[in-house]
Amino acid sequence: MAQHILHKNESRGHDHFEWLDSKKTFSFADYYNPKRMNFGALRVLNDDIVAAGKGFGSHPHDNMEIISLPLEGALRHEDTAGNKKVVAAGQVQVMSTGSGLFHSEYNNSDTEPAKFLQIWVYPETLNTTPKYTQITLPRAQENKLYAFIKPGEETDTATIRQDTWFSIGTFDKDTQFTYQTHKNGNGVYAFVIAGNFLIAGKELSARDGLGIWDTTEIAVQSLTEKAELLLMEVPMEF
Repeated sequence: MAQHILHKNESRGHDHFEWLDSKKTFSFADYYNPKRMNFGALRVLNDDIVAAGKGFGSHPHDNMEIISLPLEGALRHEDTAGNKKVVAAGQVQVMSTGSGLFHSEYNNSDTEPAKFLQIWVYPETLNTTPKYTQITLPRAQENKLYAFIKPGEETDTATIRQDTWFSIGTFDKDTQFTYQTHKNGNGVYAFVIAGNFLIAGKELSARDGLGIWDTTEIAVQSLTEKAELLLMEVPMEF
């Protein structure tokens, strides 16, 4: 029988600084909740707003797969592996930090805030060579999911060092579909970016999250126009 865990928007941890407004689904930094450490291999889901001209100075990471998904604006990235990039809304940045690197990320605008999702996934293998990937999401994908992270080397998708499938889509009201998991033992964490959905019989609003496991099929229905959904399929044991 399918298992569920619901995380409402208002239940998330919240850090608010002069330059950063960060809402955290799972324990991170100053937010600690022993009941919210991870969902399977999904370790971090931060919903961040970075003030104009501000950002995260150079800091280290290792042995984590880090996905940055800008929702508004753009981030300026630099790391000790030699990557200097700007990632904007409509694009996705993926870092396999492996044996370790330092990086910084700043709002690329001096006048407007940047909004992005920061997602961490535990890797399958430790101390690998760091890797950086950046892709552009296709346009005109309404009413269908687009898998932008999945195993295998393809030019229009990214991979991380874990058996994961990340999909995103924008849907008209009353669009219905069934999501089928790709691998036994995987669970799916659904995060509503905008609008409202009915997922596995649970009604979700913007910025709500729902973890679902012990099932291979998940029924999804959009309840509002232009409803946007992120699905993250990850191993529950790793």
